Amino acid sequence: MKKIIILLFISIISFSCDQLKKNPTNSLTEITISKVEGSPSFNDAELVLNEIVFKEDEVNQNDTINKKDNYSFSFNVNEYELGDQTSKKFNYELANSGKGQHIHLIINNGPYFAKYTKQFEQSFDKGNNVILAFLSRSYHESVKNPNAYFFTQIGEGNKIDLNDEFLFYSRPKGVYEGEATKKLLLDFYLINTEISPKGNKVRATIQDKEFIIDEWSPYYIEGLPKGEISIKLELINPEGKLIKSPFNPSKRNIILK
Repeated sequence: MKKIIILLFISIISFSCDQLKKNPTNSLTEITISKVEGSPSFNDAELVLNEIVFKEDEVNQNDTINKKDNYSFSFNVNEYELGDQTSKKFNYELANSGKGQHIHLIINNGPYFAKYTKQFEQSFDKGNNVILAFLSRSYHESVKNPNAYFFTQIGEGNKIDLNDEFLFYSRPKGVYEGEATKKLLLDFYLINTEISPKGNKVRATIQDKEFIIDEWSPYYIEGLPKGEISIKLELINPEGKLIKSPFNPSKRNIILK
């Protein structure tokens, strides 16, 4: 009888290990989020547009196959130094840009482009494009004050109402390796809306685990397994229903190695 129990125990362990190999997301570690504290506030930082200029490509100006429009952007940045490494009061090293503080440029709620100068060029698909630019710390946490962002739409095509309530996805993004997989930054940007315990909220679904966020802050994500991770962010009303606005919800897949 004792041998049968031992063999049964070994079989269960072997089956569990085999299942974990087949499904690495079946981790014993619990996925959690917690508020990031200790970042400088940059309450006086400003991102001010000087101009946006359409850059006609002389080589392709008569080429109807060309599907891109090029624009140059010029900004003033006040009370904020692009290129600086952001000081902080927490010890943990979030994934950080060696090029320092920068601007996140988001087009139609797609993955952001990191811009390290006040003047830069960017290509867009033809048609209407919704543009969000905001100041970012070197470790990619957005600066959340009313003067630290620029929001507009450019190009031909159907326009949207920029007075709607918007949720834009920012982090996490891409591929993470080694120490960077232990704590990931969850960050998003809100336009024309606020979240609170009694008001709108953000529902974050990481893998199959759901979190309700009622404070606009950056968060650590911990306990993620290696492999492909799915993240969905939804702006919801006080009743928990999805707010009907462009780009809501946001969905991303990232990779942990």
